[in-house]
Amino acid sequence: MKNRLALTVVFAAFAVFLFWFVSVRQSLLFMVGIGLGVVLAGARFGFTTGWRNLIEQRDASGVFAQLILLAVAAAFSMPLLASFPTELSAALGPPSISLLVGALVFGGAMQIADGCGSGTLYKAGLGIPLNMAILPVFALGSFLGSAHLGWWLDLGSVQPVGLVEEVGLSGALGLTYLGLIVLALAAWWWSKTSSVSRSLLNKNLIVGAVLIAVLAVLILVIAGKPWGVVYGFGLWAAKIAQAGNLFDPTVNAFWSQPVNATALQQSVFLDLTSITNIGILAGALWIFSRNKSGKPNKLNTQQWIVGIIAGFLLGYSSRLAFGCNVGAMVSGISTGSIHGWIWVVMAFLGSLIGVRVRRYFGY
Repeated sequence: MKNRLALTVVFAAFAVFLFWFVSVRQSLLFMVGIGLGVVLAGARFGFTTGWRNLIEQRDASGVFAQLILLAVAAAFSMPLLASFPTELSAALGPPSISLLVGALVFGGAMQIADGCGSGTLYKAGLGIPLNMAILPVFALGSFLGSAHLGWWLDLGSVQPVGLVEEVGLSGALGLTYLGLIVLALAAWWWSKTSSVSRSLLNKNLIVGAVLIAVLAVLILVIAGKPWGVVYGFGLWAAKIAQAGNLFDPTVNAFWSQPVNATALQQSVFLDLTSITNIGILAGALWIFSRNKSGKPNKLNTQQWIVGIIAGFLLGYSSRLAFGCNVGAMVSGISTGSIHGWIWVVMAFLGSLIGVRVRRYFGY
């Protein structure tokens, strides 16, 4: 109880600091981030785990919760984008070789590392040793992926496609819900191949999905752009590299872009993604202080090494794929980006490989 009270006071003080010295927007985003951290950690809402349970146990409840999340988020996000096209932006990414490779690698790496971008954040906040160790190498990989992104895009890419702009609000919602229904039927069919009867609906996960969707929409409204995670990681590592004179952002295709160059020069507290990430860590830490979980499984040296390598690949591949389960899947699909659908297909194929690698190393 004392730990929770102390953390609440610290978080409230930081929110006031942001409100007074930075901006009202950043203070609000920090509080929304705390909400995300509380829901993700409290409900143990894992994108990675949901996919792995479907693949290994034919348990579709986690995937169904994710589809509900996407449906709710799209129901609010797309009308907002259609009504405020200049004030709000979609999470658009170009279909490219970079996207195909990045999503495939990310899908495999997240199963080995037992966490995507948001999963790594909230599990680090819960004090899980592997995820705490993965977080800095995730940031390093994200930075290096952004630094190499220009080369990857030169291999082949086309312009981003946004459904709201291309086919209008009704068409975008119709196509999105059609796609979600197809995925739901595929997950249901897959689950029916199991000899064990399981419910497709998990109350805790569904409540978590709806809350996460609402909070994601709030980020879109407050920030003017959808929820993202990995950009903040890459920015943190880029700032460290720049401070150590390890790279020159002015000659890099990604970091020389005006918006990214400005982010490098400004305080991290002014970055929209970073402040939300900090909030997620804080929210998960609050859950950890309230209800400390049991001791995590002990890993051997080989498992630690493989996990750290997977964490680095998470960062690198997520930048190539223009997001993780949050930035590419949740935000991409719910705001009408075609690249989000491509990401899901490739990342699931990668997960099919990743769960086998994970099993091979005895995780």
